[in-house]
Parts: sequence; structure tokens; C-alpha cells
Amino acid sequence: MTPIELTDATWDDAVLGSDVPVLVDFWAPWCVPCKKVSPIVESAGERHAGRLVAATLDVDQHPSAAQRYSVLSLPTLIVFKGGEPVERLHGAVSEKKLEKALARHLAD
Repeated sequence: MTPIELTDATWDDAVLGSDVPVLVDFWAPWCVPCKKVSPIVESAGERHAGRLVAATLDVDQHPSAAQRYSVLSLPTLIVFKGGEPVERLHGAVSEKKLEKALARHLAD
């Protein structure tokens, strides 16, 4: 399942209003490490379908959420649960590191 593409307009409903945790990939088209993280985020969304929503936000096109959550480097991955950020990862993280972080927030 392809991650949903967030915008400033869809942020509140898709992320803050979600009943399941949301993994948000803050990225930009010019960011080389972001291109390495993208398939890892997509894979996590597929692996945890129904228990996790994977989403992306192009910070160049939609900067409000990035500013609100002090995203200062790319890529930044933030897990939101109950509308609150509960986990933050920076840089080109490995699939193993992401899975370890997600395991702390996913219900069985």
C-alpha cells in the first residue's frame, strides 16, 4: 500500500484524527537520503496494514506541520499516536531501526 500523501489541509483529519498510529515521513524532492527512506516507510505501511497508517509530507509544498513539529532536518520520521508525536527518527534509518521504534507503539 502506497503511503498517503499529506497536505497542510489534510493533516488534522489524517494524522491527528486517526484511530491507529500514523508514521509520517517528512521529506523533500531534493533530499537524497529521503529517497532511501521512502521504500522503508512504504514497506512498514504494507507490513502493518490495519494497525498503522504510513504517510508522507513534502515539506517544501506543505511547510505548516513541519514547522509545528520542529522538523529541522530531512528525512524525519515521526510516529503519531492519539494525535501526539510519540517517536521521532532522523536521517536515513534502517528498516530494523524503524521496526524497533514502531514495535513500541503498535497494538497486537
